[in-house]
Amino acid sequence: MSATITASDVKALRDQTGAAMMDCKKALVEADGDVDKALEALRIKGAASAAKRGDREASEGLIADYIHANGRIGVLVEINCETDFVARNEDFAAFAQDIALHIAAAAPQYVTEDEVPQEAKDAEAKIFAEQAADKPENIREKIVEGKLNKWLEEIVLMKQTHVNPDKHEGKSIEEIRTAFAAKTGENVVIKRFARFQVGA
Repeated sequence: MSATITASDVKALRDQTGAAMMDCKKALVEADGDVDKALEALRIKGAASAAKRGDREASEGLIADYIHANGRIGVLVEINCETDFVARNEDFAAFAQDIALHIAAAAPQYVTEDEVPQEAKDAEAKIFAEQAADKPENIREKIVEGKLNKWLEEIVLMKQTHVNPDKHEGKSIEEIRTAFAAKTGENVVIKRFARFQVGA
């Protein structure tokens, strides 16, 4: 016998995921009332639809600012979405603020890996290759690749783990952005940022 799905079950799942009521109900029915399974199904569906939304134009949004307590570090970040309705939403403002705070603390240099100049990647790879010169030849390439990825995680915003790992369960900025886009049902783009530091 299949589990009875109540309206409160559906609402609880919706509150947790931000997914549409019908999607929540369908996920619970398919998971036979198992909330964890339904959550996982919605996450997969959300990530897939967020990827599809990636092609849609995001021309609305806002610019968030964050000034560190001592007034020595400041950030401006532009975050775009598809509609003015989402841009004016409190959750959107909170998301933008959270990203600005992260940028202030983590000091990324680029938004995405595509923005990192090829010459910079090549220069780092050369240094890592020299450092791995005394290692067996068959593993050198893997060592260089691993160190290059680690370096990109340090300088690329989307690859960085959020500075508040407890709040975001150790997720990267890209994972947080994807989940937020799935929740809003719109393409959400972290367009650009500027970070200022006194004396830097």
